[in-house]
Amino acid sequence: MTLKIDVFNHILPKPFFERLQQVIVNRGAIKRWLHIPFLHDLDVRFRMLEEFGDDYRQVLSLSAPPIEAINPDRQVTIDLARLANDSMAGLVERYPERFPGFIASLPLNHPDENVIELERAARQLGALGVQVFSNVNGVPLDDGRFRPLFELAARLHCPMFLHPARGAAMPDYPGESKSKYEIWWTFGWPYETSAAMQRLVFSRLFDRLPDIRIVAHHLGGMVPFFEGRVGYGLDQFGSRTADEDYEELRRSMGKRPYDYFKMFWADTAVFGSRAATECGLQFFGPDQVLFASDAPFDPEGGSMYIRETIRVIDALPIAAADRDKIYQRNAERLFDRTF
Repeated sequence: MTLKIDVFNHILPKPFFERLQQVIVNRGAIKRWLHIPFLHDLDVRFRMLEEFGDDYRQVLSLSAPPIEAINPDRQVTIDLARLANDSMAGLVERYPERFPGFIASLPLNHPDENVIELERAARQLGALGVQVFSNVNGVPLDDGRFRPLFELAARLHCPMFLHPARGAAMPDYPGESKSKYEIWWTFGWPYETSAAMQRLVFSRLFDRLPDIRIVAHHLGGMVPFFEGRVGYGLDQFGSRTADEDYEELRRSMGKRPYDYFKMFWADTAVFGSRAATECGLQFFGPDQVLFASDAPFDPEGGSMYIRETIRVIDALPIAAADRDKIYQRNAERLFDRTF
């Protein structure tokens, strides 16, 4: 029997959620979360998951907002990350038949503590991977302060799950003070993911750490659809820029920019879109795409994206062996374990 390992869905464990409500500065950031019981009520989650049978399993990760955006106090941030990881490890220990693992969370705005907490979560708690965001309170991931984190993740063989981070305070036009019509989410999140990927590519991350594994959420954001731009377009990298020598950077790289983008892994959390799934699968290939639902942020509050994603994957005109890879085998390769 092939299992369905949902590698990117979200939870707010009860101890963490209770503490979150006490310390969050902007309560509006979790307004919606209060009305999605699937996020923090295990009874609701388990009832909804009955629909998908015993072969459906969830690798748990925290929902946004990022921990570093919740409260500026250093100790609050560090304590929240530890509480999140302890709580999720407890869920995995109590319900291994439903939750075979979890993705660690970090106080990303405190680089020294990042390394300490990742080491603890991976070695002591058994975290399967670690979640990072496309920017850390506005600081890009290729900033030098995050280099030790990437190096540790590579050394621990701990996959990094790249989640977009962007809010309404980031305007779509310079002449405005905020993003309107939720554009920051609809198109801003795919852009955030793609921009972070390109920053990591041209920072030479994959040259320094060729074995690092990074999963780009939402099937790599914009990258698969804009394959021509990251392909032939970036083969001309530097020709459009007069004030920096990007052409020399490109010549110094060991691969085409396109080939570095292909080194990312990606997940199927595209909200039940068959066209997006086929596009992403074509770009990343059946060996580097993983099943993920992004539950519970659908109109039904938990089960719809799971159901729709399974429907799309089951209908793809691909070999049974490739479907098994997406559902289970790729997760086993990514995490270096058998489910």
